Amino acid sequence: MSNNVYDVAVIGAGPAGLCAAYEAAVSGARVCVIDENKAPGGQLFKQIHKFFGSKAHHAGIRGFRIADELVEMVQDAGVEVYLDTIAWGLFPGFKIGTTTADTDTRMIDAKRVVVATGAAENALAFPGSTLPGIIGAGAAQTLMNIRRVRPGNRAVVVGSGNVGLIVSYQLLQAGVEVAALVEAAPQISGYLVHAGKIRRAGVPILTQCTVVSAEGKLGVERVTIADVDEAFKPLAGTERDIETDLVCIAVGLHPMTEICRMIGCNFSFSGGLGGFVPRHNESMETSVAGLYVAGDISGIEEASIAIEEGRLAGVMAAASLGYIPSALLAETKCGMLARIAQLRSGDHGDKIAVCKQQIMEGA
Repeated sequence: MSNNVYDVAVIGAGPAGLCAAYEAAVSGARVCVIDENKAPGGQLFKQIHKFFGSKAHHAGIRGFRIADELVEMVQDAGVEVYLDTIAWGLFPGFKIGTTTADTDTRMIDAKRVVVATGAAENALAFPGSTLPGIIGAGAAQTLMNIRRVRPGNRAVVVGSGNVGLIVSYQLLQAGVEVAALVEAAPQISGYLVHAGKIRRAGVPILTQCTVVSAEGKLGVERVTIADVDEAFKPLAGTERDIETDLVCIAVGLHPMTEICRMIGCNFSFSGGLGGFVPRHNESMETSVAGLYVAGDISGIEEASIAIEEGRLAGVMAAASLGYIPSALLAETKCGMLARIAQLRSGDHGDKIAVCKQQIMEGA
């Protein structure tokens, strides 16, 4: 790993980070990407389903294929990619502390930094929730779609967001019986097109219902579920058991913000965006000048949004160093913001747009 100064350093090689790196590099900046995983692409490599939307946002292409395209773009642009490398600290002057898998620890200097560290899964605590076989939905995807390991034989999925719905369908594709999908809210929170797939396959979707406990000896063997009231508290007398050896928890994500906290970014809380997020303006720049965010760290949304935010952050970081003429920048930025606004159209998207605006107003 070089000790030279980079124009732009990107932390995280998911869709947002790769797109940020590409845009900065093709603008003429010297760019590196740092990621703790063995391969770039982030969560996209777990996505075996086809994306939908517009052609500009990879409609009809499976997630892992999109990852391949982004990786090839970054490599062709001359970005230096450091894998198996943890970015454990970000210090004044944009000095990034890194350690590789073989414990080679070095500092990387950068003039601008884009943080695209993504998000982590939320946990759900209940008696027995630490039993083997009770895992996050992301872990189930890793086992099935990357490691080609079936995580169980009969599953209960908790959470009806897009992740829970998609993982339920992928479990069926892997030969796992899905006994039920449980959702505490009165209605499904994910896209109905995903819900329709598992309903047609015979999976019951139980709304206003939650897991209250799990039992088993060497691993989970059964869960007890119950209906909930308006305050999401279990209703006595509605308990029933489901035999299962796999419980997939898909109750949302929260931004991974540790790096931004370390450097002193200002934060705001937004339940609609997943929790505390770094305050940032429409250029994706945080309260720390020269530090940009993109993707789920700036609020939990779809991969297509992460891609566009990454592109915007990369362009703005390069422009701040003089690599993009102001006249061209204005047109480019306007187009990117318009695409992001289009992606956020619709009832759910409108709510996210309001949350984003509140974050920007507090920046």
